[in-house]
Amino acid sequence: MEEPQVKDEVTEDSESLSSWVSWLRSVAPYMHAIGGQTIVIAVAGEMLAQGKLNSFIHDVSIISAMGTRIVLVYGVRPQVEALMNLKDIAPVYVDGVRVTDPEAMSCVKEAAGEVRLDIEASFSQGLPNTPMAHSHCRVISGNFVTARPLGIIDGTDFQLTGIVRKVDAEAMRRELDNHNILLISPLGFSPTGEAFNLTMEDVASSIAGALKAQKLVLLTNVDGVRRFDEVVSELTTEQAEEFIEKELVDEEDRYNLGYAIKALKQGVERVHIIPYSLDGGILAELFTHDGVGTMLTEENLESLRQATIDDVSGLIKLLEPLEKDGTLVKRPREKLEQDIGHFIVLEHDGIIYGSAALYSFPSEKVGEMAALTVHPDYQGFGDGERLFHQIEKMARKAGLTKLFVLTTRTAHWFLKRGFRAATLDDLPIEKRNFYNWQRRSQIFIKDL
Repeated sequence: MEEPQVKDEVTEDSESLSSWVSWLRSVAPYMHAIGGQTIVIAVAGEMLAQGKLNSFIHDVSIISAMGTRIVLVYGVRPQVEALMNLKDIAPVYVDGVRVTDPEAMSCVKEAAGEVRLDIEASFSQGLPNTPMAHSHCRVISGNFVTARPLGIIDGTDFQLTGIVRKVDAEAMRRELDNHNILLISPLGFSPTGEAFNLTMEDVASSIAGALKAQKLVLLTNVDGVRRFDEVVSELTTEQAEEFIEKELVDEEDRYNLGYAIKALKQGVERVHIIPYSLDGGILAELFTHDGVGTMLTEENLESLRQATIDDVSGLIKLLEPLEKDGTLVKRPREKLEQDIGHFIVLEHDGIIYGSAALYSFPSEKVGEMAALTVHPDYQGFGDGERLFHQIEKMARKAGLTKLFVLTTRTAHWFLKRGFRAATLDDLPIEKRNFYNWQRRSQIFIKDL
């Protein structure tokens, strides 16, 4: 009779638990940051037509449960096309914009109503063993958007095609304050009672700007803004404007970027352009460092800067694993607070993921580079090199002529960057006196 494999099962369970704990810790900062934020999500009608509604609503319920204030704006382009085809109504487009005559408008209204009911039904599921279990997502719709006709352009009367004139932000905030999810159709209304057919992107960007939302998410049929056939993960407003002006990206990307820029200039902090085809894409974009699409901001979110006392907790979290396995020397919190002026940090979206420190010995014109660290999840992108070059730059500016490091694990990395093996006698006298003989760190030095 074979012995039961209890040990292996326990080991596998332990590894699985450890992996889950690591994952939860990695997303916790994003979960904390998103609480209380206002997020406007634009959902392309194509996503709904492809049967991806239920999984998306499950993801939205997770985001809502974290205390976010959510506005959903949905599109109905394919649904309108299907109805017009069914009724044998020929669509008319001029420069990619639909001319909405009364017959087309009846299809827009019908499609908008059907999609709204489908979304409301999905929020009402509350299915066991799903993210909707025990959730109570109350959805509110209303006439929050005032519109005006697009008018006659180059001789074409676009009739009932319109653009956003005004958003009733105050009324929307009241509903969001009551923990309701707002569901907005691509229709706007005039003070005289007319309805106008609007683009989803116009409605979503206008609402995000009026609410000064922290995020606008555009769920589209592209996987982000592509440049040279690769997705650009981050863009500033200035870069996006250059992409449009110089036509560095295709027409669809320019279209999306135009509304993203509009939102950012109205005070929205970030715009995310992500693919609706990716299951869970919105979660991956909001709760991981790299995301899955393109994020736009007014300024670059990643910064290499001098550390401050407010960074101590983030540094402890970054350095602690390497201190535990012996890669770095243990630094008590008090010592880190005392030495914070020696540190530089790499920060992305409020998360510290890299650090280095420079300790100077001015009388001997020598500096020590210490605590050069990049979080394992973010290695391989040249950030260690950036930190190293910044320390070199700081050392030269301080008039130092040599830079040394003490290491037990990364000798090869420093040798590749111009360091040479050295001895204890090459260190400043003060450092020699505090050399840790138990660690027996290797010494490497570089001429600046």
